[in-house]
Amino acid sequence: MLEVSVVIPTLDEEDSIGICIEKIKRIFEGNIRGEIIVADNSVDRTPEIASSKGAKVVTPDKRGYGYAYLYAFKYAKGENIVIGDGDNTYDFSEIPKLLEPLEKGEADIVMGSRFKGEIKKGAMPLLHRYIGNPVLTWFLNLFFNARISDAHCGLRACKKEALERMNLKSSGMEFASEMIIEAVRQKLRIKEVPITYYPRGGESKLSSFSDGWRHLKFMLLFSPAYLYFIPGLVLFLFGLLVLLLSYFHVNVGFTPGIHSMIAGSLAVIVGYQIICLGLFAGLYGKRNNLFELNGLTKFISERVSLERGATAGLAMFLGGFAYSLHLVMNWISSGYKDLPMSGQDMIGFTLLVIGLQTIFFSFFFSMIGGGKE
Repeated sequence: MLEVSVVIPTLDEEDSIGICIEKIKRIFEGNIRGEIIVADNSVDRTPEIASSKGAKVVTPDKRGYGYAYLYAFKYAKGENIVIGDGDNTYDFSEIPKLLEPLEKGEADIVMGSRFKGEIKKGAMPLLHRYIGNPVLTWFLNLFFNARISDAHCGLRACKKEALERMNLKSSGMEFASEMIIEAVRQKLRIKEVPITYYPRGGESKLSSFSDGWRHLKFMLLFSPAYLYFIPGLVLFLFGLLVLLLSYFHVNVGFTPGIHSMIAGSLAVIVGYQIICLGLFAGLYGKRNNLFELNGLTKFISERVSLERGATAGLAMFLGGFAYSLHLVMNWISSGYKDLPMSGQDMIGFTLLVIGLQTIFFSFFFSMIGGGKE
């Protein structure tokens, strides 16, 4: 088996692909046996140049940064896989630096870090350097505890067996984030090495805001705790606090009244619904092998059954319904006169809605595989 397969996705890189391949070939002249695979969807001379330089050119059946990698991986025969862009922004002469931790058994995945290394003048737009990349890296570390400095560096190396353990599916730019998320999920060892980042030749194919949003969206979809549970819990507790302060007429600089109770009730209901969506998302992700259950979803799944959830919901619903029925009877006995709204009314209506939600949510939760048998 070859020691390393270098995989390069290209889209109209005729000005730089030859330079990249020459750098890799000089490394192969040493003690490293390897191959170069170019996954190309170009309309210029990129594939002809790559082929003439000795690279194996494969043509993915559809476009996409991540899809190009996934397509090319099927042809890779090396024990180690190195990936990098074909625009000459990464110096492939630094490949031995990435392979060293793999060969020493210190890591399963090695990532280049431009921020620990050097970013040449003009190589990275200021927006990307000081806002885009640091912010997205911060989110990735917060959501998944990746502990890295440069989440979107494109020069990486990994063991082939590590690549096979990761459930990589993304076809777009979010492939870079998915690889890290999957590495953390599979408990693979990640190590960073400083590299140098150079200005690219030709026009950049990145779209700052749309690509940045794709990365953030992908991270949120794979982190129900931050997308659902935390916002939902904050909203629920805030609404509950407003309800209590209003009900007991606690002075907080002003005395909350019925309108505050209405706002609190809405916050409780919406917050509760968001939390439940988080439970459903967690179960869906587990069933489709996308991520593991978080602590709250696991706790509820192990202790709550359809019957228990529906019974609790029915109890809340009946409490709210009984109070609502009492209001209707008072309204009828008063000769259908206007009844003043009170704090008890809002609590009763809130119980009515949450109880009804809980009943139907319990059935859906059980339907998608959640809950104790």
